[in-house]
Amino acid sequence: MHSGLVIVDKPQGWTSHDVVGRMRRLAGTRKVGHAGTLDPMATGVLVLGINRATRLLTYIVGTSKTYDATIRLGQSTLTDDAEGEVTGGSIAAAVDPVDIRAGVAALTGAIQQVPSSVSAIKVKGQRAYSRVRSGEDVQLSARPVTISRFEVHDIRRVNSGKQQDVDVTVECSSGTYIRALARDLGAALGVGGHLTALRRTQVGPYLLDQAATLEELALDLRLLKLDAAARALFPVRELSPGEAANISHGRRIDPGEESGPVAAFAPDGTLVALLENRPNDARALLVFAPGGGN
Repeated sequence: MHSGLVIVDKPQGWTSHDVVGRMRRLAGTRKVGHAGTLDPMATGVLVLGINRATRLLTYIVGTSKTYDATIRLGQSTLTDDAEGEVTGGSIAAAVDPVDIRAGVAALTGAIQQVPSSVSAIKVKGQRAYSRVRSGEDVQLSARPVTISRFEVHDIRRVNSGKQQDVDVTVECSSGTYIRALARDLGAALGVGGHLTALRRTQVGPYLLDQAATLEELALDLRLLKLDAAARALFPVRELSPGEAANISHGRRIDPGEESGPVAAFAPDGTLVALLENRPNDARALLVFAPGGGN
Protein backbone atom coordinates (compact mmCIF):
# COMPACT_ATOMS: atom_id res chain seq x y z
CA MET A 1 0.00 0.00 0.00
CA HIS A 2 1.31 3.44 -0.98
CA SER A 3 1.43 6.46 1.32
CA GLY A 4 -0.86 9.45 0.90
CA LEU A 5 -3.99 11.25 2.02
CA VAL A 6 -7.58 10.19 1.58
CA ILE A 7 -10.18 12.98 1.62
CA VAL A 8 -13.35 11.43 3.02
CA ASP A 9 -16.87 12.86 2.94
CA LYS A 10 -17.76 11.67 6.44
CA PRO A 11 -21.30 10.38 6.82
CA GLN A 12 -23.62 11.55 9.56
CA GLY A 13 -23.71 9.32 12.61
CA TRP A 14 -20.12 8.09 12.26
CA THR A 15 -17.35 9.11 14.63
CA SER A 16 -13.98 10.04 13.17
CA HIS A 17 -12.60 6.90 14.83
CA ASP A 18 -15.23 4.82 13.03
CA VAL A 19 -14.01 6.21 9.71
CA VAL A 20 -10.37 5.47 10.58
CA GLY A 21 -11.34 1.89 11.41
CA ARG A 22 -13.11 1.48 8.09
CA MET A 23 -10.14 2.95 6.22
CA ARG A 24 -7.73 0.54 7.91
CA ARG A 25 -9.73 -2.31 6.42
CA LEU A 26 -10.00 -0.72 2.99
CA ALA A 27 -6.31 0.22 2.83
CA GLY A 28 -5.04 -2.97 4.41
CA THR A 29 -2.85 -1.18 6.96
CA ARG A 30 -3.09 -0.23 10.62
CA LYS A 31 -1.17 2.99 9.99
CA VAL A 32 -4.11 5.35 9.43
CA GLY A 33 -4.88 8.60 11.28
CA HIS A 34 -7.09 11.66 10.86
CA ALA A 35 -6.38 15.39 10.87
CA GLY A 36 -9.04 16.79 13.16
CA THR A 37 -12.16 15.23 14.65
CA LEU A 38 -15.66 15.77 13.30
CA ASP A 39 -18.58 15.21 15.67
CA PRO A 40 -20.89 12.29 14.77
CA MET A 41 -23.65 14.72 13.77
CA ALA A 42 -21.36 16.50 11.30
CA THR A 43 -20.61 15.51 7.72
CA GLY A 44 -18.00 16.56 5.18
CA VAL A 45 -14.25 16.78 4.83
CA LEU A 46 -12.24 14.44 7.04
CA VAL A 47 -8.59 14.15 6.01
CA LEU A 48 -7.01 10.75 6.64
CA GLY A 49 -3.31 9.92 6.37
CA ILE A 50 -2.12 6.50 5.20
CA ASN A 51 1.29 5.06 6.15
CA ARG A 52 4.06 7.68 5.83
CA ALA A 53 1.52 10.44 5.16
CA THR A 54 0.38 10.19 8.79
CA ARG A 55 3.48 12.30 9.50
CA LEU A 56 1.79 15.22 7.70
CA LEU A 57 -1.34 15.14 9.86
CA THR A 58 0.14 17.32 12.62
CA TYR A 59 0.53 20.14 10.12
CA ILE A 60 -2.94 19.68 8.62
CA VAL A 61 -4.64 19.80 12.04
CA GLY A 62 -3.50 23.41 12.50
CA THR A 63 -4.87 24.71 9.19
CA SER A 64 -8.02 26.80 8.83
CA LYS A 65 -11.40 25.11 8.32
CA THR A 66 -14.64 26.10 6.53
CA TYR A 67 -18.12 24.93 7.45
CA ASP A 68 -21.71 25.28 6.31
CA ALA A 69 -24.03 25.19 9.31
CA THR A 70 -27.56 25.82 10.51
CA ILE A 71 -28.11 27.56 13.85
CA ARG A 72 -31.49 27.29 15.56
CA LEU A 73 -32.40 30.29 17.68
CA GLY A 74 -34.89 29.89 20.51
CA GLN A 75 -33.62 26.69 22.08
CA SER A 76 -30.50 25.71 24.04
CA THR A 77 -29.24 22.15 24.51
CA LEU A 78 -26.79 20.42 26.82
CA THR A 79 -24.37 19.71 23.96
CA ASP A 80 -24.97 22.96 22.03
CA ASP A 81 -26.18 20.83 19.11
CA ALA A 82 -29.25 18.81 18.12
CA GLU A 83 -27.99 15.63 19.81
CA GLY A 84 -28.30 17.02 23.35
CA GLU A 85 -31.34 17.37 25.58
CA VAL A 86 -33.08 20.74 25.60
CA THR A 87 -31.99 22.83 28.56
CA GLY A 88 -33.71 26.16 27.91
CA GLY A 89 -34.58 28.87 25.45
CA SER A 90 -37.19 31.52 24.71
CA ILE A 91 -39.55 32.14 21.81
CA ALA A 92 -37.46 33.75 19.06
CA ALA A 93 -40.29 35.09 16.92
CA ALA A 94 -39.50 38.72 17.78
CA VAL A 95 -35.77 38.50 17.00
CA ASP A 96 -35.08 40.86 14.10
CA PRO A 97 -32.80 39.78 11.23
CA VAL A 98 -30.84 42.97 11.75
CA ASP A 99 -30.07 41.90 15.31
CA ILE A 100 -29.10 38.41 14.12
CA ARG A 101 -26.62 39.85 11.64
CA ALA A 102 -25.26 42.21 14.29
CA GLY A 103 -24.76 39.25 16.63
CA VAL A 104 -22.92 37.38 13.89
CA ALA A 105 -20.70 40.40 13.26
CA ALA A 106 -19.82 40.57 16.97
CA LEU A 107 -18.62 36.96 16.78
CA THR A 108 -16.41 37.63 13.75
CA GLY A 109 -12.68 38.30 13.92
CA ALA A 110 -10.36 37.50 16.80
CA ILE A 111 -12.54 36.40 19.71
CA GLN A 112 -12.29 34.56 23.02
CA GLN A 113 -14.39 31.40 22.83
CA VAL A 114 -15.41 29.03 25.62
CA PRO A 115 -15.49 25.53 24.10
CA SER A 116 -18.60 23.41 24.43
CA SER A 117 -18.67 21.65 27.80
CA VAL A 118 -19.06 18.31 26.01
CA SER A 119 -15.89 18.76 23.98
CA ALA A 120 -13.00 16.30 24.00
CA ILE A 121 -10.82 18.72 25.99
CA LYS A 122 -9.30 17.01 29.01
CA VAL A 123 -10.11 18.28 32.51
CA LYS A 124 -7.85 16.72 35.17
CA GLY A 125 -7.07 13.84 32.86
CA GLN A 126 -10.66 13.09 31.81
CA ARG A 127 -12.54 14.23 28.71
CA ALA A 128 -14.94 17.10 29.42
CA TYR A 129 -17.84 15.27 27.77
CA SER A 130 -17.36 12.29 30.10
CA ARG A 131 -17.56 14.54 33.13
CA VAL A 132 -20.70 16.29 31.83
CA ARG A 133 -22.44 12.99 31.06
CA SER A 134 -21.67 11.77 34.57
CA GLY A 135 -23.51 14.78 35.96
CA GLU A 136 -20.68 17.21 36.65
CA ASP A 137 -20.93 20.94 35.97
CA VAL A 138 -17.88 21.53 33.75
CA GLN A 139 -16.58 25.06 33.22
CA LEU A 140 -13.91 25.41 30.53
CA SER A 141 -11.66 28.43 30.06
CA ALA A 142 -11.99 30.74 27.09
CA ARG A 143 -9.34 30.47 24.39
CA PRO A 144 -8.48 32.70 21.43
CA VAL A 145 -9.82 31.73 18.02
CA THR A 146 -10.20 33.65 14.77
CA ILE A 147 -13.42 33.72 12.77
CA SER A 148 -12.31 35.13 9.44
CA ARG A 149 -15.72 34.70 7.80
CA PHE A 150 -19.17 34.33 9.37
CA GLU A 151 -21.70 34.84 6.61
CA VAL A 152 -25.49 34.59 6.90
CA HIS A 153 -27.22 33.07 3.85
CA ASP A 154 -30.80 32.60 5.00
CA ILE A 155 -33.03 33.25 8.02
CA ARG A 156 -36.37 31.45 8.28
CA ARG A 157 -39.04 30.82 10.91
CA VAL A 158 -39.67 27.22 12.03
CA ASN A 159 -41.99 25.44 14.51
CA SER A 160 -44.89 27.83 13.96
CA GLY A 161 -42.53 30.80 14.16
CA LYS A 162 -41.36 30.06 17.69
CA GLN A 163 -37.79 29.50 16.53
CA GLN A 164 -35.62 30.76 13.69
CA ASP A 165 -33.08 28.81 11.66
CA VAL A 166 -30.02 30.67 10.38
CA ASP A 167 -27.95 29.15 7.56
CA VAL A 168 -24.34 30.31 7.71
CA THR A 169 -20.85 29.71 6.38
CA VAL A 170 -17.97 29.92 8.86
CA GLU A 171 -14.28 30.07 7.99
CA CYS A 172 -12.20 29.81 11.13
CA SER A 173 -8.92 28.92 12.77
CA SER A 174 -8.13 25.50 14.13
CA GLY A 175 -9.70 24.87 17.53
CA THR A 176 -12.94 26.74 16.84
CA TYR A 177 -16.19 25.10 17.96
CA ILE A 178 -19.04 25.92 15.58
CA ARG A 179 -21.63 24.75 18.10
CA ALA A 180 -20.14 27.22 20.57
CA LEU A 181 -20.77 29.97 18.01
CA ALA A 182 -24.41 28.82 17.83
CA ARG A 183 -24.65 28.84 21.64
CA ASP A 184 -23.06 32.28 21.94
CA LEU A 185 -25.21 33.82 19.19
CA GLY A 186 -28.36 32.57 20.91
CA ALA A 187 -27.14 33.82 24.26
CA ALA A 188 -26.31 37.27 22.89
CA LEU A 189 -29.82 37.51 21.42
CA GLY A 190 -31.37 36.38 24.71
CA VAL A 191 -33.22 33.39 23.29
CA GLY A 192 -30.72 30.52 23.34
CA GLY A 193 -29.29 28.71 20.37
CA HIS A 194 -27.83 25.44 19.18
CA LEU A 195 -26.50 23.80 16.03
CA THR A 196 -28.83 21.62 13.95
CA ALA A 197 -26.60 20.87 10.95
CA LEU A 198 -22.87 21.03 10.23
CA ARG A 199 -20.94 20.20 7.08
CA ARG A 200 -17.20 20.80 6.78
CA THR A 201 -16.35 21.94 3.28
CA GLN A 202 -12.62 22.65 3.54
CA VAL A 203 -9.58 21.71 5.62
CA GLY A 204 -6.53 23.76 4.66
CA PRO A 205 -6.04 23.26 0.90
CA TYR A 206 -8.31 20.20 0.72
CA LEU A 207 -11.84 20.80 -0.54
CA LEU A 208 -15.16 18.97 -0.42
CA ASP A 209 -15.10 18.39 -4.19
CA GLN A 210 -11.97 16.26 -3.63
CA ALA A 211 -13.76 14.11 -1.05
CA ALA A 212 -15.32 10.70 -1.64
CA THR A 213 -17.87 8.75 0.35
CA LEU A 214 -16.89 5.53 2.09
CA GLU A 215 -18.98 3.64 -0.47
CA GLU A 216 -17.03 5.23 -3.31
CA LEU A 217 -13.72 4.56 -1.57
CA ALA A 218 -14.61 0.89 -1.16
CA LEU A 219 -14.72 0.67 -4.97
CA ASP A 220 -11.83 3.04 -5.70
CA LEU A 221 -9.44 4.14 -2.96
CA ARG A 222 -8.71 7.66 -4.19
CA LEU A 223 -5.29 8.31 -2.72
CA LEU A 224 -3.69 11.74 -2.91
CA LYS A 225 -0.10 10.57 -3.02
CA LEU A 226 2.43 11.86 -0.56
CA ASP A 227 4.29 14.10 -3.02
CA ALA A 228 1.10 15.78 -4.26
CA ALA A 229 -0.27 16.15 -0.73
CA ALA A 230 2.87 17.94 0.43
CA ARG A 231 2.92 20.23 -2.62
CA ALA A 232 -0.62 21.36 -1.81
CA LEU A 233 0.07 21.92 1.87
CA PHE A 234 3.48 23.63 2.09
CA PRO A 235 5.70 26.11 0.26
CA VAL A 236 7.92 24.13 -2.12
CA ARG A 237 11.70 24.06 -2.53
CA GLU A 238 13.29 22.18 -5.41
CA LEU A 239 16.62 20.68 -4.33
CA SER A 240 19.74 19.98 -6.33
CA PRO A 241 20.99 16.36 -6.29
CA GLY A 242 23.65 17.32 -3.73
CA GLU A 243 21.16 19.10 -1.46
CA ALA A 244 18.77 16.15 -1.64
CA ALA A 245 21.55 13.75 -0.65
CA ASN A 246 22.67 15.97 2.24
CA ILE A 247 19.17 16.40 3.65
CA SER A 248 18.30 12.72 3.31
CA HIS A 249 21.40 11.89 5.36
CA GLY A 250 20.67 14.40 8.11
CA ARG A 251 23.05 17.14 7.00
CA ARG A 252 22.04 20.78 6.77
CA ILE A 253 22.00 22.94 3.65
CA ASP A 254 21.89 26.63 2.84
CA PRO A 255 18.66 28.34 3.93
CA GLY A 256 15.93 29.33 1.52
CA GLU A 257 13.61 32.33 1.64
CA GLU A 258 10.39 30.55 2.57
CA SER A 259 8.84 30.84 6.03
CA GLY A 260 7.32 27.98 7.97
CA PRO A 261 7.78 24.31 7.08
CA VAL A 262 8.92 23.83 3.46
CA ALA A 263 8.38 20.71 1.35
CA ALA A 264 11.71 19.88 -0.26
CA PHE A 265 11.76 17.78 -3.43
CA ALA A 266 14.53 15.90 -5.23
CA PRO A 267 15.07 16.56 -8.97
CA ASP A 268 12.92 13.50 -9.78
CA GLY A 269 9.94 15.01 -7.92
CA THR A 270 10.21 12.80 -4.84
CA LEU A 271 9.47 14.39 -1.46
CA VAL A 272 12.74 14.34 0.46
CA ALA A 273 11.88 16.20 3.66
CA LEU A 274 10.09 18.99 5.41
CA LEU A 275 12.61 21.76 6.06
CA GLU A 276 12.85 24.60 8.54
CA ASN A 277 14.80 27.64 7.41
CA ARG A 278 17.08 29.27 9.97
CA PRO A 279 19.30 32.35 9.62
CA ASN A 280 22.38 30.32 8.66
CA ASP A 281 21.05 27.02 7.37
CA ALA A 282 18.02 24.83 6.67
CA ARG A 283 17.47 21.64 8.64
CA ALA A 284 15.07 18.74 8.24
CA LEU A 285 12.01 18.56 10.47
CA LEU A 286 10.99 15.25 8.91
CA VAL A 287 12.92 13.12 6.41
CA PHE A 288 11.17 10.90 3.89
CA ALA A 289 13.25 8.23 2.16
CA PRO A 290 14.04 9.58 -1.32
CA GLY A 291 13.28 7.30 -4.20
CA GLY A 292 10.95 5.13 -2.18
CA GLY A 293 7.39 4.23 -3.15
CA ASN A 294 4.81 6.92 -2.55
